Amino acid sequence: MFPIRSLLVIAGLAIALPLIPAAGAEEPITFTARSGDSVDALRGTFQVPEDRSDPGSRMITLSYVRFPATGDADGPPIVYLAGGPGGSGSGTAEGPRFELFMAMRQHGDVIAFDQRGTGDSTRLPRCVSSVQVSETEPVSDADYGAAYRQAVEECGAFWRGEGVAIEGYTTRESVQDISDLRAHLGADTVTLWGISYGSHLALAALKDIPDEIDRVIIASAEGLDQTVKMPAYTDAYFARLQAAVDSQPQAAARYPDIAGLMRRVHARLEAEPILLEIPQQDGSVASVLLQRRHMQEMSSGLISDPQYAAILLALYATLDAGETGLAIGLLQRFHTPGEPISLSAMPTAMDLASGIGDARLAEFERQAETGLVGQYLNHPMPQIRGAWNGFDLGDDFRAAPAGDTPVLLLTGTLDGRTYPEGQTAAVSGLSHVTQVIVRNAGHNLFMTSSEVHDVMHRFMRNEPVGAEEIIVDLPDFTELPF
Repeated sequence: MFPIRSLLVIAGLAIALPLIPAAGAEEPITFTARSGDSVDALRGTFQVPEDRSDPGSRMITLSYVRFPATGDADGPPIVYLAGGPGGSGSGTAEGPRFELFMAMRQHGDVIAFDQRGTGDSTRLPRCVSSVQVSETEPVSDADYGAAYRQAVEECGAFWRGEGVAIEGYTTRESVQDISDLRAHLGADTVTLWGISYGSHLALAALKDIPDEIDRVIIASAEGLDQTVKMPAYTDAYFARLQAAVDSQPQAAARYPDIAGLMRRVHARLEAEPILLEIPQQDGSVASVLLQRRHMQEMSSGLISDPQYAAILLALYATLDAGETGLAIGLLQRFHTPGEPISLSAMPTAMDLASGIGDARLAEFERQAETGLVGQYLNHPMPQIRGAWNGFDLGDDFRAAPAGDTPVLLLTGTLDGRTYPEGQTAAVSGLSHVTQVIVRNAGHNLFMTSSEVHDVMHRFMRNEPVGAEEIIVDLPDFTELPF
């Protein structure tokens, strides 16, 4: 358990590091969202050691945007923790959640925090490895995983060579960044508001700095032992998706057996991959051999939210019918042929450090043998596990938090990235949790209903949330969202 000030552990002695003063006064800015809406705000920075375990560590700058509270609000600062890992708080505030960022100011200052290695905080170079995976020859799962492992090993050396203390890019270090942000803001406590990986960071903070946290709102929770999700939970998601599809007669007729459809397409591609010709913007054509692993990787992304699941269903159905047009269109839009494996430092390091224990890995591998997306939901984890020797934070870090801090957990039933079963387990050691099920919502649920916002505001006012379940409309699974 870390105290309020950062600690440096050297030869068994805990030496307090003084908090680094702010790099400068906050700067007034006009913050403009992608919608065109704008608001007066303040941009601030402060400095922290890149690696607190190293007394000679360089300092890095962490950035945030502060949206001042409205009216008479005097609650603790509300620190937004973006998902990914790799998303930025300021970047999130520019997007569709801008309206919610503004509304949350009724409870206190809202801080769009750029975690270390993200947004306007000290930038890290992207690593373009020398490792390329053939796009025209079959590549086994083992060889594909080995290629990523080689790239991660190469990129670790690259970042260290660039002067990056990559050992400092762990969730535990980010918790201490939150502590230093709190002190920088002059606050006794902060409220944490996060989604996906941001919930992972918030749960770690509940373990390491519980006295500095007033309350927590998390959605689409990723537990401390859930960097790698279990294939059985993914299969259970597809069963829920099937039930949702079955509620729409036209979609039910078109997709009567989603699991069977997927397994059929996977088996065909395993036996005979399809060589696709992908038109490029310069007028050339790139060849891609569509394999079973490609479909499992695409599935892992498309199941995040139900509107994207409609694309997944159509993709499998067209391939099952021998039509490749949709597959070509998706690859044309999202795939850049001929590129070597390239990696971003922060998400690679964070996932490697949070890791997975031996017993969970063994169970994951057993379930992946028959799971619909196999081992690809979290790729390249766990395939790159242990690529940087000694980097894993260990089972102690992955133990679930305990305590009585008030927590609001929002869970979508059609979330294909973090699953209801896992979300409940992630907070099982906490005694003051209010879980609200958002039926038919996916991973990105904050903007699915005004009722979600109402629940959040009541929780922030320390009132009963008044709802155990919110129901949102399903998309039409026979219509593509583009």
